[in-house]
Amino acid sequence: MAVRATVGSCSIFRSASSSASSPTLLPFRCCPCHFTTLQFRRLSKLGIRFPIFRSGKLAPGHGGGVQSTSVHSLVDSVMEELGALRRRRLVPAAAKVELTSSGGIVEDKLVSRTLQQGLLLEFKKDAERVLLAVAQKPDGKKNWMVSDQNGVTSSIKPQQITYIVPGVENFDHTEISEFIQKAQANSDPALLEFAWVELLEKNKRVMAEELAEMIFGSVEPLECYCAHLLLSEDEVYFTVLETKGSRSIYGPRPAVQVEELLRRKLAKEAAEKELQEFKQLLKSAKAMPLNAKPPKSSWLAEEKIRHKIESLEAYAIDACTNDDQRKTAGTILRTMGMVKTASSALNLLIDIGYFPVHVNLDLLKLNIRTDHSDEVISAAEHLLSDSSDLDVIERRDLTHLKVYAIDVDEADELDDALSATRLQDGRIKIWIHVADATRFVQPGSMVDREAMRRGTSVFLPTATYPMFPEKLAMEGMSLQQGEICNAVTVSVVLHSDGSIAEYSVDNSIIKPTYMLTYESASELLHLNLQEEAELKILSEAATLRSIWRREQGAIDTATLEARIKVVNPEDPEPVINLYVENQADPAMRLVTEMMVLCGEVIATFGSRNNIPLPYRGQPQSNIDTSVYAHLPEGPVRSSALVKLMRAAEIDFRKPIRHGILGLPGYVQFTSPIRRYMDLLAHYQVKAFLAGESLPFSAGQLEGMASIVNMNVRVARRLFSSSLRYWILEYLRRQPKEKKYCALILRFIKDRIAAILLVEVGLQSSVWVSVGAQIGDEVLVRIEEAHPRDDVLLLKEVVI
Repeated sequence: MAVRATVGSCSIFRSASSSASSPTLLPFRCCPCHFTTLQFRRLSKLGIRFPIFRSGKLAPGHGGGVQSTSVHSLVDSVMEELGALRRRRLVPAAAKVELTSSGGIVEDKLVSRTLQQGLLLEFKKDAERVLLAVAQKPDGKKNWMVSDQNGVTSSIKPQQITYIVPGVENFDHTEISEFIQKAQANSDPALLEFAWVELLEKNKRVMAEELAEMIFGSVEPLECYCAHLLLSEDEVYFTVLETKGSRSIYGPRPAVQVEELLRRKLAKEAAEKELQEFKQLLKSAKAMPLNAKPPKSSWLAEEKIRHKIESLEAYAIDACTNDDQRKTAGTILRTMGMVKTASSALNLLIDIGYFPVHVNLDLLKLNIRTDHSDEVISAAEHLLSDSSDLDVIERRDLTHLKVYAIDVDEADELDDALSATRLQDGRIKIWIHVADATRFVQPGSMVDREAMRRGTSVFLPTATYPMFPEKLAMEGMSLQQGEICNAVTVSVVLHSDGSIAEYSVDNSIIKPTYMLTYESASELLHLNLQEEAELKILSEAATLRSIWRREQGAIDTATLEARIKVVNPEDPEPVINLYVENQADPAMRLVTEMMVLCGEVIATFGSRNNIPLPYRGQPQSNIDTSVYAHLPEGPVRSSALVKLMRAAEIDFRKPIRHGILGLPGYVQFTSPIRRYMDLLAHYQVKAFLAGESLPFSAGQLEGMASIVNMNVRVARRLFSSSLRYWILEYLRRQPKEKKYCALILRFIKDRIAAILLVEVGLQSSVWVSVGAQIGDEVLVRIEEAHPRDDVLLLKEVVI
């Protein structure tokens, strides 16, 4: 058989029977033999070196850059190098394949005959691994025991065999590794391109042994296996046409298809190179000290890197928007030797410094708005610079009143404040001052629309994300100590039993006297100072209101709640300040009762004037509280009663009874800076006070409320998950031997009890010993606390 290596329009013939050491060349043909730069490069891949004899002129019919070459000198050089290359590539094998007298390959009978001991074969171990092995002995009727390249003996089925190396008998399995090394060293994929050109031109099929003769000039076992490796691993030039047993017939792909496959291959190689470079970036960042890691912005500067980082981020928070992101993240994790899970992606992003150790995943997953756009901020600043007040003439001057603003110590937005006095007839008069947010923002404005999209300010242990731009909320709308502030004031005179005797709703100006925390307000109440008589009157009014509401069927649900403030949350070990608030605390009860009173007044005011408002109610089940009188008052009884409560409802046309509060109607009105539904109530009430048309109908309010309440639910969920995370992180850091007091709220199943950790204000569950009852206190110890996995395991400490 004559084999011709074709380069451009030049064909070089070699006898199939010529030896590797001294090839006998058949006559070659040139028509004419001109080589392009690309063809020189292809020959160079094979290690062929030859002199170039330039004529100084371009070859006719060829474009610029193609040069004419002396035919005879060039062919002599090519053939000399081909012979030398073939001699360099040949590696002696352990056995020879039998040839005919004419040099042809004897028909391989291994396809039809039974496997024999000592044969060298390739088999498919699993979906990803192909191994070389030596046949040892039959295993049953069809299977064979083989010893593979790893020294493992196993049984394989005939259909697992992918190739039987021809010409081998009694191969020593200890030499498989050396055989593989030689095969890999001689399997240059560049050889396939030349064979492809030749076979494509002839439209000829080829088997491994024939390809070995073409490119190596030999059909020794090693060369045959090299050819098999080249064909079986090739994804560009050849395709399998037919498989017979362990032998396959290959055919050259069309040139157009090869061109496309080469393009894809180059793109794949470029992507792989890019991936490896990215891997090095990740490994380098992981190895850096914490304070030296690249800033987050550096990962987002370049498009290709940003795409990979954002894919990892989306994978970490289960927010991939397309298959490309999932595939990209999975590839990166696999390249880094990590399991393809969201937690792996999260840990990687933390390790490189892209995420802080305590990154709030829910904040990312829920897509909470944390920043305001430049346009909204600009609009808010414009509102601040406008000093006009449309209600200035109608405002009542209440700056003579002593005004108490009571809130948590870290509160930034102060919506409400309180004043009180005792009238000459002994009745108590209360003023509930609410920040007038509508002094700055109007319905439908850019700032208003953004506030509606948010629905609420978001308060987290690590940060506050205000509903309005920070400067507008803190400096413009919020009540400020010692400053003249615009407000909407609800004034109420109480009967001696705590019911409402009279009320009014007015635009006002006030001058807050005190900004108190709950702790400081409770301390002032305890001291009972004469100069703070107004605070004492407020406390007395709160007690009257609480008694009156209970008589109307109100249910007390006071309990213990945790509040956390985290300092420097970006640090790996930030400072965690934990506070436990008792809702039965005098100052907290005072503020709660006054806010509830304001809500009742606004509901009554809206009902009498036919103002559509978000009237809140809660249908009260037939709860006989006396049934739970045996339970300790406080968290235990509250826990039992809360389980019986039904979901709240809203009506936008008329008040509905709020059974839990014991009120005929209720409207949230005291937090227009923090809650958009409160702001809607302000829009409606303020328009009525001004004698203007109401901005919203009941139907419009209902439509807006459906959007707002959905966002509020998301914000509450985020608050709850964030609070629990930091409580668990706080517990994780505590000494293992520390004991905690736990209050048994109820039994879930058998001896598994729902408990309240009194020191941290967190509900959990624990197995308690026989004899413990609801309302008892037990001691527990923290066995495990994993905030990221939301795991808290407790164990009772039996003394």
